[in-house]
Amino acid sequence: METQSIVVLDFGAQYSQLIARRIREQSVFSVVLPCNATLEEIRSYSPVGIILSGGPSSVYDQDAPLTDPSIFKLGLPILGICYGLQYMVYALGGKVRPAAKREYGHAKVEVEAGSRLFEGLPKVLAVWMSHGDEAETLPDGFKLTAKSPSAVAAIENAEKRMWAVQFHPEVHHTPLGTDIMRNFALNICGANPNWTAQRFIDETVASVRKTVGSGRAICERWRPSRR
Repeated sequence: METQSIVVLDFGAQYSQLIARRIREQSVFSVVLPCNATLEEIRSYSPVGIILSGGPSSVYDQDAPLTDPSIFKLGLPILGICYGLQYMVYALGGKVRPAAKREYGHAKVEVEAGSRLFEGLPKVLAVWMSHGDEAETLPDGFKLTAKSPSAVAAIENAEKRMWAVQFHPEVHHTPLGTDIMRNFALNICGANPNWTAQRFIDETVASVRKTVGSGRAICERWRPSRR
């Protein structure tokens, strides 16, 4: 297992694997786990940070995907994306409401000065939005760090190491999204950019050898079904 990682908790987003890919592009290992993963499973990946993905649900849905709110007490940097922002607000005592105007597609957001998440970036960012709910009241200790013409675009509680954006930095429609992900992974989480795909292969092989020992293992090659 990697000595450190950034764990992506999946709330049903179509972009969860893309979030992990963007982190790996920074030479940092990232793994996607279901949002209901136990704290023990999350800790098993030695995370230096956690990302809460987007998702199609509303936090007030009867079957809304939830995660263990104890993750907010781990002391790790946390980044919420879209639904992840809304869940963070909801779980920590703020309020979320249906947006008066759904934001979908290209948008411009204005960044407030001083946020480490946007360090080195221009004051106005082109981003990709896709949400029907929005933050109405922020939890205690949080402040607005970016806004669109009609909604909260980013928030943070730097003291408690929590950041969140309403837009999607992982998609190429947010041109400077990679810089935001890099700021989170390297500057905020302090991850060591020393992961490579080959290192992952080598460590996986070593793990299998340690488990199998002098025995033998059979690996079946997967083939797509022909219909």
